[in-house]
Amino acid sequence: LSICGKLCYAIGGAPNQVAGSAAAFFLQIYLLDIAHITPFHASLVLFIGKASGAVTDPVAGFFISKSRWTKIGRLMPWMLACTPFTVVSYFFMWYLPPFVSGRVAWYLTFYCLFQALTTLFQVPYSALTMFLSTDQKERDSATAYRMTMEVLGTLIGAALQGQIVASAHVSHHCTVNPTVNTTESWHDTPSFPDPSDPLSHQAKVYMIAAGVIGGVYLLGIVILFLGVKEKDDPYALNSDRAIPFCKGLGLTMKHGPYVKLTASFLLISTAVQLEQSNFVLFCTHAADLRNHFQYLVVTILVSAAVSIPFWQKFLQRFGKKCAACGISWMIPFAVMLVTIPNLILAYFVAFVSGLSIAASLLLPWSMLPDVVDNFRLQNPHGKGHETIFYSSYVFFTKMSAGIGLGISAAGLEFTGYKPGICRQSDDVILTLKILIGAVPAILILVGLFILLFYPITEESRKETKLALEVLR
Repeated sequence: LSICGKLCYAIGGAPNQVAGSAAAFFLQIYLLDIAHITPFHASLVLFIGKASGAVTDPVAGFFISKSRWTKIGRLMPWMLACTPFTVVSYFFMWYLPPFVSGRVAWYLTFYCLFQALTTLFQVPYSALTMFLSTDQKERDSATAYRMTMEVLGTLIGAALQGQIVASAHVSHHCTVNPTVNTTESWHDTPSFPDPSDPLSHQAKVYMIAAGVIGGVYLLGIVILFLGVKEKDDPYALNSDRAIPFCKGLGLTMKHGPYVKLTASFLLISTAVQLEQSNFVLFCTHAADLRNHFQYLVVTILVSAAVSIPFWQKFLQRFGKKCAACGISWMIPFAVMLVTIPNLILAYFVAFVSGLSIAASLLLPWSMLPDVVDNFRLQNPHGKGHETIFYSSYVFFTKMSAGIGLGISAAGLEFTGYKPGICRQSDDVILTLKILIGAVPAILILVGLFILLFYPITEESRKETKLALEVLR
């Protein structure tokens, strides 16, 4: 694979991460403080949206696995076709409608559409790794390029969104130290007016950010199409038939390495999602860092982007299971931030969290091709199973993240979160601390414990590679 080809492949996946990062960090606070819907309704939007994307994964895998080869490949047509609709749904996801009573249905509709359409892109895009090269090192290298660019995309999305919309979350009311006699008014004074007008400043800045990110989508798909050539299945014989989807799904669910890998990383990815979705809320309401949240988000993502090459070298030298230990680094520092909310400590926590997030992003996508190769060795006379592996993996991780985000927002509703006020109650602050510190720590530790039983080692990878070369 040429460096140019790897870069074009990597750039093609970045727009999804740009948009996903903006939604992960800012959608919850947008729904609560700008659209002024209740935390319970926000939890419904987040959970049902994630669930719709998750349900779309096996459906997408089913139809893609039955797709015929075309002049531009079997996977590329899917990515080209869904991109324009993804851009439109993403823009309206951040549009503030002039009516109030139907806002929940509005955001639910377009968030579900966006999640479903990004799935139709992500499943063939991630499966495309298997059709770039037959060499494991080349695929690992392409995956490292991809993850570096996706983390940069995550950084760009959070930075763009954070800088453009920061003014929507600044209030002069919250910068005044209240006296004892005005404590009640401090709690009851909204930090921003209800922007019922879609042309209000708060609504405008979010639409500007959505338009910019929509343009990034179009640029990414053009580069992917022009720079990447998809190859047909290099191991399949002409007589081999595609594995039926239901049969393939049943086989993947019985494949031990896949089950252990998926179970581990669905817990770890849920922990990362909880950190992302609640971090801005925590900085704003629990740590008195409302003027620094966009810079802290950028610090996390710069750290993640810079450390991807380090993790790639680390896993090549010490193995992929050893590299998983880096995911746990964020735990003690996140607990310190919760117990000792300090600005300098917050930046240090952001830096270490970025290192851990980079490892959690790179490892599953680097290990999944090894699982597919292992499956191929055990089932040599079938093809088309790659999309089943990738779609069902994304299904489980999205579903678990949706459940986690839904419970997270419902917890804020239960403890009395009030949109737009300067200072939340002690119960809300405690809930945010638990969602940032305790819950992710438990999920990461359980996920890493499951990963201990993952059977594919560096030695077995080499044996599989040799056996597949003989098969080829």
